[in-house]
Amino acid sequence: MSTLRKDPLSHGWVIYTDEEYQKPEAPARVVNMPAGGCLYCEKNESMTLPEVAAYRQGGLKNGPGWTVRAVPNAHAVLHIEGKTNRRGEGLYDMMNGIGAHEVIVETPDHSALLHLSSVEKIAEILHMLRDRMNDLMRDPRFRYMQIFRNYGDVAGAVHPHPHSQIIALPIVPRWVYEEINHAQEYWKIKERCVFCDILAQDSDGPRMVYENEGFVALTPFASKFPFETWVYPKEHLNSYHLATDESLLVLADAVKSVLTLLATALEDPPYNLIIHSSPAQPEKRYNTPTAKLNDYYHWHIEIIPRATKVAGFEYGTGFYINSVLPEKAAEILRGQLTPPG
Repeated sequence: MSTLRKDPLSHGWVIYTDEEYQKPEAPARVVNMPAGGCLYCEKNESMTLPEVAAYRQGGLKNGPGWTVRAVPNAHAVLHIEGKTNRRGEGLYDMMNGIGAHEVIVETPDHSALLHLSSVEKIAEILHMLRDRMNDLMRDPRFRYMQIFRNYGDVAGAVHPHPHSQIIALPIVPRWVYEEINHAQEYWKIKERCVFCDILAQDSDGPRMVYENEGFVALTPFASKFPFETWVYPKEHLNSYHLATDESLLVLADAVKSVLTLLATALEDPPYNLIIHSSPAQPEKRYNTPTAKLNDYYHWHIEIIPRATKVAGFEYGTGFYINSVLPEKAAEILRGQLTPPG
């Protein structure tokens, strides 16, 4: 079983897995790639753990005929069985590695590229991510659902078949916790959502990348990485799990458009796609007599191309060095848009 330990200085948590240590110079282990082919391809369903959900055009459970499939990660960093057993060792806090770690196999097509997929196909993937989030939120042990997609070796993808992941955590990650706290501080002063104010100020400005009827894509004012792009819903909602079927179709258009612009401008770069949403059971921790979490937090997607490396200065200071101003990045990305007609 894995273990979580809390750093008493940063208040960040670290997951320690029980996998065997490999020397850095050893060849990278290809996770979930047994002899005999790709376990995520259609007709190889027996190579994975039994599916927890699937959208199908036909066939039986754990067999061919699916279009999107959710399976437990065979090398999960957290496991669903057991209790969290929060405990201390002097000033140090720790708990058992309780959670869930699922792989969303996005398509039977091994060579598919997300930015070249149809809007309807991307919406189907977004539906599955929302459905799995809804299901995992029912477990009272889980406090946060992290949805993410790693594309390319540099971005941490260890399997070439198109997939996303969702990890249910027994704690709220530090960066999300800080976002919530800062948003709450802003609301206490202005009684407005800081995310909505960003949209109001930047939607028609030099950092706007793409907009449709429901979503806006912006390069953040203080982007940490070159061409970092955030996608915000125009409707103020604190959690991704509240997105409607109709809005997910509109979101799919925004995601496809941003990924296409990045692929064109940067020649198909590796990237991380991350959804930041509100924690599960927010009423127990984040609602106050004057404001509910939904008043001041706003879910969003962060897309981070991996064009640069994080090095000693960044790790040592928490500062980031970005060689591309967000206004210039947005200008370059907008320049890839196909003119109407």
